[in-house]
Amino acid sequence: MDQTPTFGVEEEFLLVDERGRLSDRGPEVVDAVERPEGDVQRELARSQVELATSVCHGAAELADQLAHFRSRLAGEAAKRRLRLVATGTPLLAEEHPPAITPTPRYRRMGEHFGLIARTGTTCGCHVHVRIPDRSTGVRVSNHVRPWLPVLLALTANSPIDSGEDTRYSSWRHVLWSRWPSAGPPPLFASLDEYESRVAAMLESGAMLDRGMIYWDIRLSEKRPTLEFRISDVAATAREAALLAVLTRGLVLTGLSELEYPPPPVPGEVLRANLWRAARDGLDGSALHPETGRLTPAPALVTQLVERVRHALAETGDLGFVTESLAWVRENGNGAQRQRRAYARTGSLTDVVDLLSLR
Repeated sequence: MDQTPTFGVEEEFLLVDERGRLSDRGPEVVDAVERPEGDVQRELARSQVELATSVCHGAAELADQLAHFRSRLAGEAAKRRLRLVATGTPLLAEEHPPAITPTPRYRRMGEHFGLIARTGTTCGCHVHVRIPDRSTGVRVSNHVRPWLPVLLALTANSPIDSGEDTRYSSWRHVLWSRWPSAGPPPLFASLDEYESRVAAMLESGAMLDRGMIYWDIRLSEKRPTLEFRISDVAATAREAALLAVLTRGLVLTGLSELEYPPPPVPGEVLRANLWRAARDGLDGSALHPETGRLTPAPALVTQLVERVRHALAETGDLGFVTESLAWVRENGNGAQRQRRAYARTGSLTDVVDLLSLR
């Protein structure tokens, strides 16, 4: 592997009609998109579509791909008088749960997990960072897992669900946590322990296959990458690229610290801190990953950048992060912008307009 690991992003979006109601034509939009690079995929619900970038080397390349793919998907939706919306949860109340995409795997998931699979449609952003090997990936996960709440607070983009303000900044995180295989990754002594935990979860029926390893950080089953699954889908391509660049910075920093023991943050403490970050986003506080003290979320973001500053400088991404975070400080993250848009007019259709891809 080169000294600077490559990375890529997967994003999930909601498909809605002209009124902002969920549409079940996601598979149709996916099938219509040409794929010269990257990929577009069906998702569990027919009202969702997913894009995946190709392998990228830098922030500018990744941001350009995300903007290009978003625009292309939006164009295919518009041909059908539909829109793609970049939010973690459906904004408007629906009369019925969205239909499950009729593939054998998704049908089996619907039958096995019941309402967990058929309600609570959520859209996330997944970041893949190349790793030398799976054993190293497990060790890096141990080192970076305490910073997951900071990434969640920064990227929270689902305060409204089914017509109501949930009082959370990332309601998607709360809904997603219902899956029995979801949550923060444990501390693993080795790759063998990782595999033994996966085998036990498969045996229990908490997962139907290895694709359902839903930990917030996991080893990818298809790529030589460590996959971060903590974040809501970003409202803008720039914010998605910012998340990816910070994530790669964490991985690079973790790789440089493997000779030291990882922070021994217990799973229940990390889960509690993720709940706090999901509730408050950038408007509140969370436990500092190193001191355990309750710290304002904006200060935690600043300290995250300081922690990975050397890695960002090495990859040439420091300027992009600095400019992008200045934009977020001025405009707010997705959750803050959603609430402001709703407060201005009291109309959720205005929030749908704000988050619709173009």
